[in-house]
Amino acid sequence: MFEPVSWLSFLLLVMTGAGLIYYYDKEKKRHIEVLKTAAAAPKEGPSVGKAAIGGPFKLVNHDGQSVTEKYFLGKWTLIYFGFTHCPDICPDELLKLADAIDKIKQKAGIEIVPVFISVDPERDTVEQIHDYVKEFHPNLIGLTGSPEEIKQVARSYRVYYMKTDQEGADYLVDHSIVIFGITRILTG
Repeated sequence: MFEPVSWLSFLLLVMTGAGLIYYYDKEKKRHIEVLKTAAAAPKEGPSVGKAAIGGPFKLVNHDGQSVTEKYFLGKWTLIYFGFTHCPDICPDELLKLADAIDKIKQKAGIEIVPVFISVDPERDTVEQIHDYVKEFHPNLIGLTGSPEEIKQVARSYRVYYMKTDQEGADYLVDHSIVIFGITRILTG
């Protein structure tokens, strides 16, 4: 029924198999090289401009002086929104911020202005913020303002905040936990 396989047909079968294995291996290596090249190349996503974060503001610093965003022109700035009665998150984040600016100054020689903006203007007075910011870093600038001014600056930085259910004067403020790194802007 079956005829024995001839040496010629067996040789053709082995050569075809070897050719397919060689071709597959070569294509696989080429494909891996293409993937490596694509992964190593910097990718630039779609962009239509700069992030719409920040904007003009007028607040009061921890020394009672009026401060606008123009004060920070030409300076590297880290901004954190929080409140002085925060039991744990705000102090932790401000300690990280203070540690980061000290390390950056030590390793890169760059002066960074740390800024704390209160999202609890009803309780965070100028005096309260003055005492609070000095607990974390001597250069930390504390800012506060009227509820409307805080609402405006928080909105311009896309920061969420909301007073929680209160029991007398003791309440918490739920808020975004973000440290904004603002690059050095040279002109207004």
